[in-house]
Amino acid sequence: MAKAASIAQKLIPWRIWVQVSFLLVWLDPLAIRFHAICGAVFHCHSCPLATFACPIGVLGQFSSLHLFPFVAVGLLIIVGGLLGGFVCGWACPFGFLQDIAAKVPTAKWNPGRWMSYFRCVVLIGLVVVIPYFFGLGHPLFFCRVCPAGGLEASLPRAMTAALSGEQANWPNAVKISVVVVIVVAMFFIYRPWCVLFCPLGAIFGLFNRVSALFLRFHPAACTSCNLCRTNCAIGILPDKQASDPRCIRCLECSQCPPQALTVGSVFERTKAVGRKNNDQTDTEITMVKCDHKAKCCSQRRPHSGQL
Repeated sequence: MAKAASIAQKLIPWRIWVQVSFLLVWLDPLAIRFHAICGAVFHCHSCPLATFACPIGVLGQFSSLHLFPFVAVGLLIIVGGLLGGFVCGWACPFGFLQDIAAKVPTAKWNPGRWMSYFRCVVLIGLVVVIPYFFGLGHPLFFCRVCPAGGLEASLPRAMTAALSGEQANWPNAVKISVVVVIVVAMFFIYRPWCVLFCPLGAIFGLFNRVSALFLRFHPAACTSCNLCRTNCAIGILPDKQASDPRCIRCLECSQCPPQALTVGSVFERTKAVGRKNNDQTDTEITMVKCDHKAKCCSQRRPHSGQL
């Protein structure tokens, strides 16, 4: 447990640099483009710097064609099954933008847990149902109101065209309104898009309970200091809801001195089971030896001899 806690605490100061590194992967200034390949984070592939395709845009496009996006869904299952919310907290460029805005010292409001279910509404309604029945031209199709598309593509292109004296193709009023609301909310709610509306966050959040890399709570080490609750900017109770779907695995809660919250993995569980089985086997062998040598099995004491 101490080793896992030490790793988590050492990673936290490097989180911003990890986010910057991934930012250069998703938004590549060297103009390397793989738009035929689906990425695993929330960003707009229409952005001039976008390296990969947006997974949510791919889901919407395939829904309009009445086709199942096997590759995109498979990618999300693999990444979600391995990392869960760690993708949101450490690799997402739009989440990084919100983290920067959150550093402005303004009073923050934590929305209730029930409001996070709007993410599922956006995912099912705007990403899947609307394009399936009404096509990509519907004004409420997700890509037509996406704030990432507005900030990364629509508004920059329109402003560039206007400043150069060309005809500017401004986004619709709904998209501009969404962008303005989300940008303003960034300064008063920690990661408002991630917590309230992100369809990709809804997908990865579902994997928080089953991902290979997860957050582990150790009740025996907890002293009820509530430091983990204080450090959680989203307003989760890490000691009660370590696998909450809203958790982005920022690991701020793991700075608990008693080390009651650590990063765990299924591989550790496998090793623990293996050690337990080996110990059990050694005990059984020792008991058999004792039965033959000293008849001390009933007392379950190890024999002094070696196998």
